[in-house]
Amino acid sequence: MRRSRRAGMALTRKAERVMERRPAPPGQHGVGRRPAKQSDYGRQLSEKQRIRWYYDLTERQLRATYDRARRRPGRAGENVIAALESRLATVVLRAGFAASIYAARQFVNHGHVTVDGAKVDIPSYVVRPGQTVAVRERSRRIRAFVAAREGVYADEHDAAYLDVRREELSVTLLHEPRRAQVPVGFNEQLLVEFYSR
Repeated sequence: MRRSRRAGMALTRKAERVMERRPAPPGQHGVGRRPAKQSDYGRQLSEKQRIRWYYDLTERQLRATYDRARRRPGRAGENVIAALESRLATVVLRAGFAASIYAARQFVNHGHVTVDGAKVDIPSYVVRPGQTVAVRERSRRIRAFVAAREGVYADEHDAAYLDVRREELSVTLLHEPRRAQVPVGFNEQLLVEFYSR
């Protein structure tokens, strides 16, 4: 919750309710304080941190993702978001199989998820278009996955780049995510500017 209040946006579903009640930054002096005017560097750093926290990445992971995205054709910022949305943990979250990115990472780490029938326990695994991600048969009785099958964690609209089959607890990545299809309000250009300094 603290990170959500610091970032100024809800990083998890639970944080959405907290942000409604307590939208001010965390700490003793957060309430009633007028936000200080941020420098360009401050805005870039804040946006980088928001992206890092939202996808639950270390600084090294985000930097490596940026470096790979920069070498690809197209806009670096859009490539970064596409790469982050193609990570296995993010696909599990977007499919509605987990309540938060933290839960999605844990499900992957604990071996509850397969990619094309093979167990994959690396949250940063990059899912390629056409690959199918599913919950393992023996894991489907776990309470969290029973709730996922009922649509408890699902967003109002499934991501356009995913073919979600909730009853089977499986999802196929149809194509690489495009920036317009990603339902998060980041200004990824500030991330590019931060790393381009």
